Amino acid sequence: MLETIGILGAGESGVGAALLAQKQGFGVFVSDMGKVKEPFRQELENHGIEFEEGAHSWERFDGVKTVVKSPGIPDTAPFVVRLRENGVEVISEIEFASRFTGATIIGITGSNGKTTTTRLTWHLLKTAGLNAAMGGNVGTSLARNLATGAPADIHVLELSSFQLDGIKSFRPNVAILLNISPDHLDRYGHRMENYVASKFRIAMNQRPEDLFILNADDPYIREWLEKNAFPSANGPRLLKVSLRNYDKQVLRVGESTFDMQQSPLKGPHNHFNASCAILAAKEMGVSDEAIQQGLNSFVNAPHRLEWVAEVNGVAFIDDSKATNVDAVQRALESMDRPVIWIAGGTDKGNDYSALMPLVRQKVKALVCLGIDNEKLKASFGKLIPVDEARSAEEAVRKAAALAT
Repeated sequence: MLETIGILGAGESGVGAALLAQKQGFGVFVSDMGKVKEPFRQELENHGIEFEEGAHSWERFDGVKTVVKSPGIPDTAPFVVRLRENGVEVISEIEFASRFTGATIIGITGSNGKTTTTRLTWHLLKTAGLNAAMGGNVGTSLARNLATGAPADIHVLELSSFQLDGIKSFRPNVAILLNISPDHLDRYGHRMENYVASKFRIAMNQRPEDLFILNADDPYIREWLEKNAFPSANGPRLLKVSLRNYDKQVLRVGESTFDMQQSPLKGPHNHFNASCAILAAKEMGVSDEAIQQGLNSFVNAPHRLEWVAEVNGVAFIDDSKATNVDAVQRALESMDRPVIWIAGGTDKGNDYSALMPLVRQKVKALVCLGIDNEKLKASFGKLIPVDEARSAEEAVRKAAALAT
């Protein structure tokens, strides 16, 4: 009788894990508390993979030894707790998928900048002619790449703390920890130290031949290193990256110098992201010449300091992926003209005090767009003019008028 792998969640990671489990010869059952969305429903049906929706049926998991849990499901979910109490192994999709590849893995985590750094690392490797695939939290799951994609020598993975919480033996050959700032604390008992420890799990299985690149300027990272004996004698090589001497035209990484004038990566935070990607590429043997070509030809993902247009001398920049205070701070630091800032959405308990000096220095006016504007107005109303809008179109019109 085939061993059955149970899957909780029928999104990208869950369906990817189901496809890989089937390819590896396991029986598969997928369970989702919500409605299974297209195209995932069609995929499961096309592959003859059993699934349920609207409930997790305990009897369907009878005899299951391993369950792959989607990252959006917390460890405290009653069904997950019950599984573990009954001795079932509950792991993340990246843990499951990593058991079926011998390829080199570059893993990238951090509170901000993960997607940019992941895309750039992959782009530098591809520019150099290396056989690399990109996945994880950016687009395609590692499991799907292994199940349906072309074989790759290197997998570049964007990894969230939720994915890292479910690993046991997952081991990246190169790990990158970009930064840590308060985020998702509701998943970590509202304790920052739990969130920091989750991020450091990326290196927990690394060996002396592996490389761990991290941010030497980040206070949470520095504090964690001071309190913990890391790395151990059997741990990875540690490479601390600092960007205290920022030059917007030139990026220095070790003994190498790169021209950033043609690169879309602007601002100190993006130069730091680029430094980490360059170090990972160098570890893979990529030459400085190929790296420079890659920096010049790189196109970033949408909504990340994305240059939209310039109209009547006013530059419109889309940074709507900046969904926490730290990301906003990094974006404002990169601005060299007065800013009309459009902000809003749902407040996640943000502390805006860290933004006060930058707002005073760089922001000309604020247009609030969202349902939780009161905190924004109270925080910044005494520093700068504040207006409100009911739609994105209205917000852009008001911002354009304020800019001229």
